[in-house]
Amino acid sequence: MATAILLVAAIALPAGGGAAAASSGGTSGSQRALPANPYRGDGMWIWYVSRSSGGDLARIADKAHHRGIETVYIKSSDGSSAWSQFTRSLVSYLHTRGLRVCGWQFVYGIHPGAEARRGAEAVWKGADCLVIDAESAYEGRYGAADAYVDKLRHKIGASFPTALTSFPYVDYHPALPYSVFLGPGGAHYNLPQLYWHTIGVTVGEGYEHTFRVNRVYRRGIYPLGQTYDNPPIRQLQRFRRMAISYDFGGVSWWSWEETNKREWRALGRDVEGPISGAGRSGSGYPTLSKGSRGDLVVWAQEHLKGAGEPVPVTGYFGDKTRRAVRRFQRSKGYVGDGRIGARTWRSLLDVTPRMVDWSSKRSRRAAKRPAAAGAPRSASLPALRYEIPPPSER
Repeated sequence: MATAILLVAAIALPAGGGAAAASSGGTSGSQRALPANPYRGDGMWIWYVSRSSGGDLARIADKAHHRGIETVYIKSSDGSSAWSQFTRSLVSYLHTRGLRVCGWQFVYGIHPGAEARRGAEAVWKGADCLVIDAESAYEGRYGAADAYVDKLRHKIGASFPTALTSFPYVDYHPALPYSVFLGPGGAHYNLPQLYWHTIGVTVGEGYEHTFRVNRVYRRGIYPLGQTYDNPPIRQLQRFRRMAISYDFGGVSWWSWEETNKREWRALGRDVEGPISGAGRSGSGYPTLSKGSRGDLVVWAQEHLKGAGEPVPVTGYFGDKTRRAVRRFQRSKGYVGDGRIGARTWRSLLDVTPRMVDWSSKRSRRAAKRPAAAGAPRSASLPALRYEIPPPSER
């Protein structure tokens, strides 16, 4: 998602606007009966309110209802800067129109404390949920991710529904701290940016790869699809059917201002049921063995430590990790080959991971090199490929 400088938005409330008018005629967000999981159902992302249906909230609400959109994801901050478009009156008015409102913030990891405060402010303005958009700027920043998550939870509580949105192919981004953002105390849900048309794969290929490498974090997956870049209408319909095949329970779309009339009509139509042969059973698990490296290895090592194995959490799968995997496999009653495949992942994921606190002073002192402070060794690895181009190139 793009991170351009905020253009101050003039948001059009209905006639007689303002906070009082926006909150009249209905109950406030805190009084509404909301489902435990606000990410279920269909959603649409809004970058600039002023560019979405002319910034007219009544038109936004009308179109959302007409096209089956239940949640609007509206940008609330960028780094340490709040966006003026995300207000209590905006949230309150959309609530009165029966929509869920989720704030989303783009984060960089440079000022994690300030970013946590901006996220909390969106919650205090009445948001039903919060999405953390962490992409290339956060690669390698394990200590910052840990500090951000800790500070955010301190401000909004452990149960407020949060989600991560990021690159869908975890294995392409070995230095991105998915294990922090999606680990214990982190985000409850995972909204991978499955922009298949931009990636250059079929809808099915995108789903299979994304699910295989994201499933090990055991967070509910609600894929974010694309209406930008003019994907064929038949692919939009297939994307929706694949979500049914994978039993995801809902999808959302990037973005409102880039969705044309044909696409809006396609999103509002009913679709057929699941696609034959597609779904979770055919997606497998990522395979790790000696020589593997990256956050998937970090996540496996933290689970091995949780199982009592004295393995260092480095993000590198070496001899110590292989021996630890073999011992773990034998403890589960099967022959250990030292590789982590589907069977071993299922056993490991039943273990509570022993997480490293990358933001602690002890973690920073333990690092042998200053550049590696507060991060595993794998945090210095480059991305294998940016399956989704940087915002400036989209």
